[in-house]
Amino acid sequence: MKPADRIEFFRRLRELNPHPTTELEYTTPFELLAAVLLSAQATDVGVNKATRRLFPVANTPAGLLALGEAGLKGYINTIGLYNAKAANLIATCRILVERHDGEVPRDRESLEALPGVGRKTANVVLNTAFGEPTIAVDTHIFRVSNRTGLAPGKSVDNVEHKLLKVVPAEFKMDAHHWLILHGRYVCKARKPLCGACPVRDLCRFKDKTDATT
Repeated sequence: MKPADRIEFFRRLRELNPHPTTELEYTTPFELLAAVLLSAQATDVGVNKATRRLFPVANTPAGLLALGEAGLKGYINTIGLYNAKAANLIATCRILVERHDGEVPRDRESLEALPGVGRKTANVVLNTAFGEPTIAVDTHIFRVSNRTGLAPGKSVDNVEHKLLKVVPAEFKMDAHHWLILHGRYVCKARKPLCGACPVRDLCRFKDKTDATT
């Protein structure tokens, strides 16, 4: 995709959604970290249903530690892989309390040292909670980047590196959210809604559909 087309690509997405954000519900950096950790291989809708029950009871590292792993499972057992996620989240809370005074660290190295937190989760927290211009490449962003020709790559890391290089600076802060939402609701995996796509003419996908719903 040409540089001018990339600018127009994001200009249109911004026009439709000037202030994009995550669909995970949170009020603090820790709530966001917990929600993102729980969201692996799960839907945001499913995570939100669980955290609406959990956060009023315990929404701090100390609070979750007091709840305990068994207690936590009772709130998140509707989410896939909840046993492993409960173990990781409790272990993360222990580290936050013991090493970070109960606060979510603002640097990548410390975030990625937390159990269950990889580069993608760290990027989400850095971008959404702390305002860093990072781009967390999930399956939606990976698909959209390759399908449209925006930033094609064979691996998640490769696509992330390319996006950070080619996304115009004025759009970089919100690019993560625009691309996820576009992939989730328009540029779907099995049946992309090309007929309703605001960037159809800029897209390099050869097998465009006429679908609008």
